Amino acid sequence: MRYTISLAFASLLAGPALAEVPRVVADLPPVQSLVAQVMGDLGQPVLLLDRGADAHSFQLRPSQVRDLGAADLVVWVGPEMTPWLDRALGGHRGDLRLADVPGTHRQQFGADKAHDHGHDDEHDGHGHDGFDPHLWLDPANAGLWLGAIAAELTRLDPANGATYAANAETAQARLQRLDAEIAVQLAPAQGRPFYVFHDAYGYFAGHYGLTVAGSISAGDAAAPGAAHLSELRAQMAGSSRCIFPEAQHDPKLVAQIADETGAKVGAALDPEGSLLDPGPALYEAVLRSLADGIADCVAP
Repeated sequence: MRYTISLAFASLLAGPALAEVPRVVADLPPVQSLVAQVMGDLGQPVLLLDRGADAHSFQLRPSQVRDLGAADLVVWVGPEMTPWLDRALGGHRGDLRLADVPGTHRQQFGADKAHDHGHDDEHDGHGHDGFDPHLWLDPANAGLWLGAIAAELTRLDPANGATYAANAETAQARLQRLDAEIAVQLAPAQGRPFYVFHDAYGYFAGHYGLTVAGSISAGDAAAPGAAHLSELRAQMAGSSRCIFPEAQHDPKLVAQIADETGAKVGAALDPEGSLLDPGPALYEAVLRSLADGIADCVAP
């Protein structure tokens, strides 16, 4: 499903007219990238999450609190991904929660798994059970959100509605081409299970028909339990399957498990684009980087 807004309709939408282009704040690098594509030359959305910071336990600086207070629109995934932002928003009503955009594909953690393993890990981040908030890793969601972002910006700024709509449609077309390229690239990796550092890749794997066999950690802040690691080692022993470290996480445990089981170590994955340069090109770079890393290690 594509969330689109026609150029003609954009100019007719009613909404509170602003004297200037809306001031927009985004939570994560992929979200900021999508908003930047829609805004184009009209404005630059503010990114809250600092480069290399943890999306789940981030603490806002005073200047960022002021940015939130001055924002006409806050675009974010939702409280399951960034609980600190949920608290900071308080009574702010000018927000677009992408997880709630109609038509967004939502799934539970582990929906892509080859097996359903129990976890007893204790952590402060999101858990292995329940709703998976890494929704942007499904490009179909991103395409839908581009239209939703354009519609919300047009509601706030009708005078520039045609520009927002045109930018969104251009970005959607570009994303569709990228999606098709990645589907071809990852086709040889289908049916070849692999392992990841933490359970963040269900949407990406599901969209492209990949199989994540297991993860070292159930959540971003999780310390994997001894029983789970023992089970994972037994499952991987002699399999020669790929295991992927992750940006912002110490790769030593991944290397140790690979040495013990004979698994191949792939490139470090960065699902949030936390180490990439923010901006319009980041979202595409995130998807391409994941596809390249998985294809290089998993595909025969």
